Amino acid sequence: MYLESFTLPVKREEELIIKRMAKNAGLAPSYTWPEVVKYGYIDNEYPCGIFAPKGLDEIRFRKVTIFYGGNGSGKSTILNLIAAKLDLKRIAPFNSSELFDDYAEACQYTLGYDDEGSQYRIPDGSRIITSDDIFDYMLAVRANNEDIKEETEQGKAEYARLKYGDTVKFNGLEDYDELRLQLLARQRTMTRRRFLRQTAGTQVKLSSNGETALAYFEQKLQNDTLYCLDEPENSMSPRMQMELMKMLEEMERYCGCQFIIATHSPFLLSMEGARIYDLDASPAEIRNWWELENVKIYYDLFAGNRNLFEED
Repeated sequence: MYLESFTLPVKREEELIIKRMAKNAGLAPSYTWPEVVKYGYIDNEYPCGIFAPKGLDEIRFRKVTIFYGGNGSGKSTILNLIAAKLDLKRIAPFNSSELFDDYAEACQYTLGYDDEGSQYRIPDGSRIITSDDIFDYMLAVRANNEDIKEETEQGKAEYARLKYGDTVKFNGLEDYDELRLQLLARQRTMTRRRFLRQTAGTQVKLSSNGETALAYFEQKLQNDTLYCLDEPENSMSPRMQMELMKMLEEMERYCGCQFIIATHSPFLLSMEGARIYDLDASPAEIRNWWELENVKIYYDLFAGNRNLFEED
């Protein structure tokens, strides 16, 4: 387990962060924290005031750790703080504030130890993956497929010309590329399909958004790596969420991965051995997945309609 614990600033430390920012802005040191915020000297106190009121100052990790909660509960914020503190690779931008960097700097973490007593380091390639990353991937795949489709239509005519038309005359380097393509097209075993695949590329198979999102994780997740996943279930049907859950469990169990996940998916919440922090509770606490409100709502719905599922 690469990351063992992560410590967040308590209320007193948050006050010092805000006062330090106020001092840097040229305010008199006599100002107190509530005054600074009340009168607008700090435009946005985020992420101060989210975790301290919930009594959440230390997080202890397992191979799979999940932050559960509704919008505004802070589950994505924790992932962003961990990613910033550990300098994890990221692509999508995130909500920040003038206090975010100072807050992240005040956070602390400890690393785990292997079976021989050597302390781990954060593996190269560790990263945070957000739902925006997955959405951008789906858009990029579609755009790439459209480009290849256009190139393929042009390539069909090009293939016929090169294979059956006049032989390209080599008069200089400017003719080299066309001659090379003609030699390729006229190979005895070269079909038009193979020619188009080699010259125009291969389209990525697209079905549902959920299947494309699952393909993203199959492509991106590597062995022996730490991942922060922010609502990875977005765009996935229940069946696809089950497939993702199985993939993550296998990566954790057999491939040396550690996952820190923000989600309210009952399927991901039920991952075997996961430690779940309920950020909707005050104080925040560790709970079993079947004790969470979101899961209980599903249960009540199905239990109340049990007769519809039972065979005659």
